[in-house]
Amino acid sequence: MVALTDHILSQSAYSAEIDLPLERIDIADWLFTLPETEYLRCCAPDHIAAGITTTEDGRRMSINVEMIGTGLVVQHYVAEEATPSYCRMNSISDVFTPNGRTQVNVVWELIAEAIDGKRTRYINRVTAHPTEDFMQFITAHGLAYDDVAAARQAAGGDHNRRETPLFAASIARRALARQAETV
Repeated sequence: MVALTDHILSQSAYSAEIDLPLERIDIADWLFTLPETEYLRCCAPDHIAAGITTTEDGRRMSINVEMIGTGLVVQHYVAEEATPSYCRMNSISDVFTPNGRTQVNVVWELIAEAIDGKRTRYINRVTAHPTEDFMQFITAHGLAYDDVAAARQAAGGDHNRRETPLFAASIARRALARQAETV
């Protein structure tokens, strides 16, 4: 599937503070040990299911199922980079809409940066690009790209705004649990 990365379907970034220093945060550890029930809590009722697996060539992958607006989205996020302070996940995501099934390319960036010696800022950035399949899909259904992009921007931005502080709180809980495991 070819992603049209020179086009942006939607993009949003939200941040939330974590009352722990940056060196206590490990986003990759959190993401790849995230229990499904914890994922569900991070944006109810939108988050439906989650799991961790690998690609055939051994790269780590996070599978997420969620509602974004009126679309049921199955995301197959492959780790392009996964460190304690930065994860870049890339997915050719299946989208089930009232008009049928299509695909979009979603890049999810999870970023932790120090605010000071005691606090961390978590940034949740999501960028969606159309695919060739998506462009053919909207043409076949007589949909204008600008209208579809505006709807995706509104729905995706709202979803990201609601999940970001809950992800930050979950990342903090994981950091505290890891600390308790080492004591």
